[in-house]
Amino acid sequence: MKTKDLIKLLEKNGWRFERHGANHDIYTKGDQTEPVVRHKETDERLAKAIIRRRGLK
Repeated sequence: MKTKDLIKLLEKNGWRFERHGANHDIYTKGDQTEPVVRHKETDERLAKAIIRRRGLK
């Protein structure tokens, strides 16, 4: 999955960019945080895990 598509999905579901980490961008929603790798492609298993863990639609 393209990372920009994962980010669009996060933002559509109310997640906001907070800051850049060393190798990740950090997104938050309330008191929850989700690191997203800063590559063009995100591993498919990782993307599915984030989507499932955060209940994204």
